[in-house]
Amino acid sequence: MKITEGLVATLSWRMTDSQGELIDENLEGDDFYVGGDDLLPRMAEQMMGKGAGDKGDIYLQPEDAFGDYDADLLLVEDRKLFPAELEEGMMFEQLPEGCSDGAKGVFYTVTEIHDDKVLLDGNHPLAGLALRIEYTVLDVRAADPDEIEAQSALLDSADAGLFMPGEK
Repeated sequence: MKITEGLVATLSWRMTDSQGELIDENLEGDDFYVGGDDLLPRMAEQMMGKGAGDKGDIYLQPEDAFGDYDADLLLVEDRKLFPAELEEGMMFEQLPEGCSDGAKGVFYTVTEIHDDKVLLDGNHPLAGLALRIEYTVLDVRAADPDEIEAQSALLDSADAGLFMPGEK
């Protein structure tokens, strides 16, 4: 079976930045719904027609990956507005009452916590980076009804969103 829209491709992959520094990899493989919400459009385009055992290597500029870094998506808020158990890496889709409104549809990540201030970043962690993704197609299969409805095969995966652009 060859990759077309509406099928699920199982890929092993390795992602590096433009200097060759490893960002992430999964040699076991993850399922991705092709033509839905799981893959960056340029990546999905390049995979069309490939089958199990085929390999690919794609270089993506920021505009084809997770976008340019937007300094307007940085917020500095009062620490007292956040829960006591706040930790770096926590994400907020809706900021606590009293904070700036923030951009709609953006998840803000806590990047720094100080005694009286919290720094939040609404950029995707890979925004502004050119990426190289080497992948191997391990399998291609029909999507199940839940995947078709969700337009995603990453329903319960920790890698959900890895190859799809963030909402802005």
